[in-house]
Formats: sequence, structure tokens, C-alpha cells
Amino acid sequence: MGMNVKKIVMVAIMLLFTVLGGVAATHFSSSSVAQPALSTSFIFPTARPVSAFSLTDQYGQPFDNARLLNKWSLIFVGYTSCPDVCPTTMNKLASVYKALAGKVDLQVVFISVDPGRDNQQKLLDYINFFNPDFVAATAAHSQLLPLTRELGFVYSMVGEGANYQVDHSASLVLISPKGERYAIIKPSADKAGEIPQIKRQNLIVDLEQINQFYRG
Repeated sequence: MGMNVKKIVMVAIMLLFTVLGGVAATHFSSSSVAQPALSTSFIFPTARPVSAFSLTDQYGQPFDNARLLNKWSLIFVGYTSCPDVCPTTMNKLASVYKALAGKVDLQVVFISVDPGRDNQQKLLDYINFFNPDFVAATAAHSQLLPLTRELGFVYSMVGEGANYQVDHSASLVLISPKGERYAIIKPSADKAGEIPQIKRQNLIVDLEQINQFYRG
């Protein structure tokens, strides 16, 4: 009789593991299916909070972690004297922002990595040219370097004298409404020899899909 009880218990345990395994597999499968097929964006495997930082925006107000909450934040680094990548990207972001109005609660944040030249007035004039709703912010390199590195951006000063340039990443980082690093948007080229870029329509569709996925 004792042996039969042991057999029954063993069978029950095996059935339990089978059921639990099936539930786990189903959950994994449904999560995989729910992941949107994105054109130019990549969702990080794990969303991570952004470490404490403090910048100053175009109005002289603090821009810190608290201002990343309760909305999506699309972050781009550059500098106001940038001759090509920055104005092209900012024009594109102005168009994307307009297209997503009423669909995705989004703020666009331009972080200047040239604090030596980009004072408050320069940032205000620069960002107003593209969209006054955007945020332009900067800080000393001691604040910028850890923040940009954590977000996955790189930058470096090139040349000497007043006319130096700044090499910087052309990608964008998307911060979730919880203030977590959520996705990266990278330029790409359709064919060899073509300059990599983030295409406007691809970015619009990706952000809509990411927002829907996040909201469940």
C-alpha cells in the first residue's frame, strides 16, 4: 500500500512539473510574439533606471531624473555648432514629434555636449528654431560624461582653438515613463555606400509600436 502511495505522489509531481513547464513555455511564447517587429529601434532586454544626474535647460531650470517621468523621452546628443548631423536630426525629430501628437506622450531632449560654447541663450535660440516644446540642456563635462556613457552615447572634442568640432553619436535613446533606459534607435543604410540615417517614417511607426507594447 505504501509503495502505491509513493507511485501516486511521484506521478502527481511529474504532472505538476509538466503543467508548470507548459505554462512557462506559453508565457515565453506569448511574450516573444508580443514583441513588436521594429525597423530602426532595439528594445533593451532589461529596462534600467537612469542614475541621478542634473543638467540645466534652455530656461536655466534644472533638468534631472524627475523630468523624465510620466512621459516618453527621446534623447539626442550634439552641439549647436554642428554642421550636418544635428540640424538634420533635429528637423526630423520636429516632424516625428508633430506626427505623433495625440498618439504618444513624448518629449524630445537635446543634450549639448559642448558646454564651453553652448550657453543658455544659444540653447534657447537653437531649440526654438526647431520646436519650442523641445528641451535643450547641458552641464559641465563632469555631469555629461557619466550620463552619456550610461545612455550609450560617446563624444569627443576634435581640433584646437575656438573652431573645434565635436564628434558624437548619431543614435537616439528612448527613456520610458518610469525614467528607465528602454530602447535605442540607430541609423542604418539600405545599401552599401549609403550614409546611415534614421528614417522619419520608420521612427514614427517604431515609437507607436513601442508605446502600444509598453502599455500592454
